[in-house]
Amino acid sequence: MAVRTIEVRERVMARNDEIAAEVRARLAACGVVALNLVSSPGSGKTLLLERTLAALGPEFGIAVVTGDVQTQNDADRLAAHTERLVQAVVTGGACHLDASQVMAALDAIDLKEIQLLIIENVGNLVCPAAWDLGETAKVVLFSTTEGEDKPLKYPTMFRNARYAVITKVDLLPHLSYDVDLALANARAVNPNLRFFQTSATTGEGLEEWFTFLRGQVGIPVAR
Repeated sequence: MAVRTIEVRERVMARNDEIAAEVRARLAACGVVALNLVSSPGSGKTLLLERTLAALGPEFGIAVVTGDVQTQNDADRLAAHTERLVQAVVTGGACHLDASQVMAALDAIDLKEIQLLIIENVGNLVCPAAWDLGETAKVVLFSTTEGEDKPLKYPTMFRNARYAVITKVDLLPHLSYDVDLALANARAVNPNLRFFQTSATTGEGLEEWFTFLRGQVGIPVAR
């Protein structure tokens, strides 16, 4: 008997890319910058976003879409730091967000009132790497507790990212983590990465991160 193969993944990915293009065009028409934050679980995305919303929320409009496999705990944490709606996408087991979920989230956002959309993706360094959400850029986070070889283990994610944030640098005195080696490994995968080194607990490096975000939305940076 003959065998018929159905390329489901390719069709799904193609449709996702079509929707992502629509998301990108919709955001661009309103001048909104979108950053897709990706990392493994526990890297500190949510805490960094909490500090970001608290510091920059009064300056300009920031909308947040946060994805998780189960619960809306992260969204609840972020909602305490902003008056704007924080949208929780509970994937029910899926290991990444997709463009249709972001498109649906945009329907609840007045894009004329915001300058920055932050998408907190599901904690995973594999699946989200391949899915375009219509973002301006991917920002990959990896913490000092995860080891210097993260970029070598997950090269696709680091290759597809434009920015990288090393988190939890306040723990460096207690770890054998080699920052220079981590940076070298990341640059070996993607020499064009721009790096930030932060601690959302102590505040170290956050001002540089905030200045970067201000620049992304066109706020002049003082020299």
